[in-house]
Amino acid sequence: MRRALKVRPMAGQDSKSFDLSQVVVGLLRDGRTQLIPNTPGPPARVNGFTVGAPVMTRDAPHSGEMHPDGDELLFLLSGHVLVFLEERGSERVLDLHPGEAVIVPRAVWHRVVLREPSQILHITPGPGGEHRPLPAT
Repeated sequence: MRRALKVRPMAGQDSKSFDLSQVVVGLLRDGRTQLIPNTPGPPARVNGFTVGAPVMTRDAPHSGEMHPDGDELLFLLSGHVLVFLEERGSERVLDLHPGEAVIVPRAVWHRVVLREPSQILHITPGPGGEHRPLPAT
């Protein structure tokens, strides 16, 4: 499920700093960039890559995601997370600490579970993507 994007071209913004925990940068396939507000719900999708570094204080509001357009890079800046990868009918768990990264292969279902509050840098391919809803409680 994709959400409508509210994007701002970055023209004239390249010399100003911004907080990558508050916005996602869209790196579009045509070479342009866009700033996208980091809002609750499914992440923004662009025809290219999104780059963000959210501060996470709770697990994602879904039970997994996958990206059919390419591999995703996850780099843990701070905290401690587990990354669950579903591959070939089994689940593999990676234990990430600050400074460690993982490449999630194209179309592999995965989820990030916090062991403590964390900040994770992601470079995510788009525009496609799917999320599994959380189980009903």
